[in-house]
Amino acid sequence: MARTRVRISSLLALSAALALVTGCGNGTDSDAATDTPAKAGAPAAGKDKPVVVVTTTWEGAFAKAAGAEDVKVIVPQSVHHAPDYDPKPSDLAAVAKADFVLYAPFEPYAAKIKEAAGSKAKLVEVNLDNDPDKVKAEVDKLGALFGTQDAATKWKTGFDAEYGKLNKEVQAGWPGGKSPSAVTQVFTGWSAKLAGATVVGTYGPEAVTPGQLAELSAKKPALVLDNAHMSTGTVLPDSGAKQVKIVNYPGEDLDLLAVYRNAAAELKKAMGTS
Repeated sequence: MARTRVRISSLLALSAALALVTGCGNGTDSDAATDTPAKAGAPAAGKDKPVVVVTTTWEGAFAKAAGAEDVKVIVPQSVHHAPDYDPKPSDLAAVAKADFVLYAPFEPYAAKIKEAAGSKAKLVEVNLDNDPDKVKAEVDKLGALFGTQDAATKWKTGFDAEYGKLNKEVQAGWPGGKSPSAVTQVFTGWSAKLAGATVVGTYGPEAVTPGQLAELSAKKPALVLDNAHMSTGTVLPDSGAKQVKIVNYPGEDLDLLAVYRNAAAELKKAMGTS
């Protein structure tokens, strides 16, 4: 989850330019704190589908899974570290026209983006975790907010089928037919669950300390499930564990299922079954 902060130094300057283009001021939104779409963030009259702006492709994939069709991503998927990205006037213009702005708790710049753009959108906090139960809970929540419950339910049915298939495929590749032991980064535990691995320790988000290195190595894990977005290099050198790169963020197509397919492929490769 390395993409934790977008620089906001340019936002105030950009908002001034944006006001000339959009006619949006920096007024406050007294209804933004409510949870009722009819009061805050509801689609404008005559508009069937909500306009959703998201900070990253991860929130975007959740929104798409919940049934949103008009989704604008602020931080490009190609930006590996969000702090390297400076929002453009077009980003703020998109926020100004949004019904909903989705962000994660570790992305405090989202509120700044909304403020700078003078948006009346409802700001929605999303729990970014690819654990299947948490994903479905968020999709349910967003579907209710967007008024797209039917689409959200349909997506969850397809998700359950695909996840179950991948889970069986990965577990079929267990070396010797036994669950492999694994050390996970704090944000990759979901991939251990996908693999049916036995978690013997966790680390991060900071780099492993010498003490942690000794402790985790002593557990003799077969796998280290590293976070591709905030990797600190080889986590347990000389331990014999195979390090697996786990990607949390979906691509530009906002296909969340692709994240699970990619993880399954990497896990099978590490276990020597593909």
